[in-house]
Amino acid sequence: MSYLTVAPEALSAATSDAAEIGSALAAANAAAAARTAGLLSAGGDEVSAAIAAVFSAHGVQYQAISAQMAQFHRQFAQALSAANRSYALAEAANVSPLQAIEQQLLAAINAPTQTLLGRPLIGNGADGAPGQNGAAGGLLWGNGGAGGAGTATHTAGGNGGDAGLIGNGGAGGAGFNAGNGAAGGAGGAGGHGGWLYGNGGVGGVGGTGGAGVPAVPTGGDGGAGGVGGAAGLWGDGGAGGAGGQGGAGRVGAAGGASSGGTGGHGGVGGIGGSGGAGGWVAGNGGAGGAGGAGGMGGMGGTGASIGGGGGTGGAGGTGAAGGDGGWLFGDGGSGGAGGAGGQGGAGRGSEIGGGAGGAGSVGGAGGAGGTGAWLFGNGGSGGAGGAGGMGGNGGNGVGNPGDGGDGGGGGAGASGGDGGWLWGSGGNGGSGGAGRDGADGGVDPKSGRTGATGDGGDGGDGGDGGDAALVGNGGNGGAGGSGVTDGAGGRGGAGGGLYGTPGMSG
Repeated sequence: MSYLTVAPEALSAATSDAAEIGSALAAANAAAAARTAGLLSAGGDEVSAAIAAVFSAHGVQYQAISAQMAQFHRQFAQALSAANRSYALAEAANVSPLQAIEQQLLAAINAPTQTLLGRPLIGNGADGAPGQNGAAGGLLWGNGGAGGAGTATHTAGGNGGDAGLIGNGGAGGAGFNAGNGAAGGAGGAGGHGGWLYGNGGVGGVGGTGGAGVPAVPTGGDGGAGGVGGAAGLWGDGGAGGAGGQGGAGRVGAAGGASSGGTGGHGGVGGIGGSGGAGGWVAGNGGAGGAGGAGGMGGMGGTGASIGGGGGTGGAGGTGAAGGDGGWLFGDGGSGGAGGAGGQGGAGRGSEIGGGAGGAGSVGGAGGAGGTGAWLFGNGGSGGAGGAGGMGGNGGNGVGNPGDGGDGGGGGAGASGGDGGWLWGSGGNGGSGGAGRDGADGGVDPKSGRTGATGDGGDGGDGGDGGDAALVGNGGNGGAGGSGVTDGAGGRGGAGGGLYGTPGMSG
């Protein structure tokens, strides 16, 4: 006995394609009609007229045949569409009873464990409501539910639910984006992967810090990223969540007849979440989350005599370490990059004297690479350091223009992870972040004299390369960041004692 298998989705796509073919042919025939059915004579003689008449007759016949073919094509497309509807209705009629039977069977199977342990045997965990944790997956099979995003009353994101025997951990919820100078909420942790098989859930992103307000002029710090979930026996660890950006500082208060107020400082960027560990038997470690960028410093306030100075930018958040590889097999996760330092606020100009620009802040350090599995595995790369923040420009003023703010130094790159004990190369070290140039000073509009230019920041040092053990190459050291004084390059990792070459220095 022969069988016919029909996929309504594929049949629907074929119906749409057939309709498009008909439309394209109709458009082409219409465009050709004027040039073929009414061909003009090349000359006024009888021969030219006869030739034009012959070709015009062919064009008319072609248009007549094309009309018949178009009618046939429409009938074919209509029949195909009707068949698609019939198959779809038949499938829907058959699926509904099967779905009901499936739900009844699952309910009967899950009832004992749900009653005794509050957890089903088979099925995915429900996603968490805002600010709540995701539910755990089934004891035998099922993914954990995702954690809910943070709220104003519960700023941290919910944790992802854990899987049971087989399944992936749920993702952590994002932290709440704060306001009014408050700190951003932390991201939720990713759920654990299945005990036998499954990947860990990714950590939630940290919330953004709130911008400064009159009561709290300093910007709020960014929330920390959530930790990635670990795997069980087989599976990869979840990536850590990125840290939230720091809030911007408030503009300095107006000084009236006196000097303007200094702008608020920017908030510090949140640290990234660590990557989850790979499975005990085999699995790669999760990547560490990047640090959040520092918030920008606020501009100086207005003043009748002297303008206010700009606020200092917030420091960049630190990148998190990558997770370690599994005990037998697996590579270490790469470390997270450091966040960029916040820019300093500009000094406010005034008739008598301009305010000094705020200093840019230092970039965050990168996170270390994870270690490779004990038996076979490469070390993870170290995270790069964040770039420093730019200084704020000085304010203009007669007689005493403001000086420019100093640039921030670059963050240090992190070391690469070591390779596995038996086989595996070391990870490369992260590059150092670039130091920023100092900002320009303000200008005296009468004399043309300018304020002092701010000092530039130094580059961050590169991270060392990871070492190999028995067999494998050492990781290369990270390059130092550029700056007024360039950062030092990292040391190359040692090659394997039995076989392998050492890494190059940065």
